Amino acid sequence: MLSIASFLQLLKESFRDLLPIILVIVFFQLAIIQSVPTNWLSTAIGLAIVGVGLAVFLLGLEVGIFPVGEGLASDFAKKGSTKWIILFAFMVGFGTTIAEPALIVIAQKAASISSGRIDANTLRIVVAFSVGFAIVVGVWRIIKGHPIHYYIISGYIMVVAATAFAPKEIVGLAYDLGGVTTSTVTVPLVAALGIGLASTIKDRNPVLDGFGLIAFASLTPMIFVQFYGIVVYEFVDVASSIPIITPIAEAVAIDNSIAFDLNILDVLKGLAGVVLDVVPILAVIIFFQYVILKKPIENLKNVIIGFGLVILGLDAFIVGLEMGLFSVGETMAFELTQYDNNIIIYSFGFLIGFSTTMAEPSLTAIARKAKEISDGKINDFVLRLFVALGVAIGISLGAYRIVVGGEIVYYIMAGYLFVIALTFMAPKYIVPIAYDSGGVTTSTITVPLVAALGLGLATNIDGRDPLIDGFGLIAFASLFPMITVMLYGVITDRIGVKGEHEKEEIYIDEFRHAIEDANDMGLSTVYVDGAEQRHSSSMTFSAVHVIVPHEREEDALLAAKSVGARGVTIMNAHGMGLDEMDNFYNRLHSDGTDSNLMFVVRTRHVDKIIREVMDKLDITGGGDGIAYAYPISHVKGIRLKSSDL
Repeated sequence: MLSIASFLQLLKESFRDLLPIILVIVFFQLAIIQSVPTNWLSTAIGLAIVGVGLAVFLLGLEVGIFPVGEGLASDFAKKGSTKWIILFAFMVGFGTTIAEPALIVIAQKAASISSGRIDANTLRIVVAFSVGFAIVVGVWRIIKGHPIHYYIISGYIMVVAATAFAPKEIVGLAYDLGGVTTSTVTVPLVAALGIGLASTIKDRNPVLDGFGLIAFASLTPMIFVQFYGIVVYEFVDVASSIPIITPIAEAVAIDNSIAFDLNILDVLKGLAGVVLDVVPILAVIIFFQYVILKKPIENLKNVIIGFGLVILGLDAFIVGLEMGLFSVGETMAFELTQYDNNIIIYSFGFLIGFSTTMAEPSLTAIARKAKEISDGKINDFVLRLFVALGVAIGISLGAYRIVVGGEIVYYIMAGYLFVIALTFMAPKYIVPIAYDSGGVTTSTITVPLVAALGLGLATNIDGRDPLIDGFGLIAFASLFPMITVMLYGVITDRIGVKGEHEKEEIYIDEFRHAIEDANDMGLSTVYVDGAEQRHSSSMTFSAVHVIVPHEREEDALLAAKSVGARGVTIMNAHGMGLDEMDNFYNRLHSDGTDSNLMFVVRTRHVDKIIREVMDKLDITGGGDGIAYAYPISHVKGIRLKSSDL
């Protein structure tokens, strides 16, 4: 909802999530490195910009991207055209990934340290194609209603099989690229597509079937990139594989090598870059909405405002990161490798993984959506805590692998075994969300810091190769959240956490049983007019309250009597609007201005009594009176006519 109150709430949450990052940076900078950065003021300003940008970005998602994504998915499902849904899915996956900034950075870095083997542009195309293919497979699964774990486990088997044949130089990179493909803008749109389809197709559950597309988008690049590595390392001559640096990649490489200098030109260039990232998404939406569906976008004004907020928020977010975190993160990654104490490195990896994940906008958006469609069974903040814990453990373990050496595939295979085991132990509703959580944790904030840490460790530790050992931390950061989120599901299932509707159903069921038990025990006891004889019966009773001004009391009594009410308890009442009160204490002690009429009647009479009172007194909800009812048990002393029995 577009409102000042919504924005202020999001702003509060944004700064709450940034607090752990600030504490980690300050602690390591002052307590471990023992120096104050020269650019501390720009760092503080940058963090403030990050907080505001994140709040604006999330507001834009709620107003623009989520509604239009779910609407498109719903319209495609109603149209019943599978081929158009499949084409739309592929174009969303390919178009949003090819311009992903994190992918550009990683691809360029891989090209620069691969001795000409890897071409950055070709690598990006391979990854984008694999993501498009992944979204198609995920949409097909939703349409067919297949359980997600069959696909994911099959994918794990293919990843491991490809690893057996892939050159070791490509394995870590392939695993990392599985984590950088799901961008800050892509994740919400892809999630909206899956949830929208699952909400529209008959017999599909938004929680069980709607999530999972992001998991596919994280899995397939590992397979495709490893096959790409087999080709370039086994069949392509180095001389014919000279990397070509595109202007945008060149700009990114330059930006990463120098200190950030905030000026109007840089801000405009950054804004143009974000617009270019969002343009493919807009183009896909407009084409399918107006050309294929031939239907205007509902609430077009809100959608335009939402996309504008997403662009502005994401641009401010990136500017704030460059001012506040990138330079500090790269410097600290280098300086920590100069210490002999490896525990410091592992601790930094753990804390920076936890803090950056808690501030990840994609994760925040997905967690809020998970809470919404799970009816509150999933707590969004607790879910993010478990995801952040998984990322922290993963980065620490990945840093340990780089420090002590070892093949990454053994660590990843062990993680996959844990994931597969937990898949069959965790409650079904959490499994797709757990799979998706691995893809949403490595995006705008996490990738640059984690990649800098991994490459910095591999560059500064003797016997390590940046290409072979430097990549892989992002893969660890993507894998372990799946494990911790499924553990979260197991814990909540064991302690009996319920959704709001489940709680309501349990309450109603318990109340119904209480009434039935009371009736079975003969506790509903009534007297019959004309005979001093008590009868115990399985009747159900309810209390009807009608609160009206004193002058309308008689009208209400006559209306209730005409449809079966036999007696009434009259109490004084006094109502007021709390927003308009002037002296609360005096009002509490004033005489009642209203009558509270309580009728204890057979439950079958409740509806007609309330209808009659509302109609006869013309109660409209404007302060003329109110009527409500609730079931009661253990009734004694009621006097009925013989006809009532």
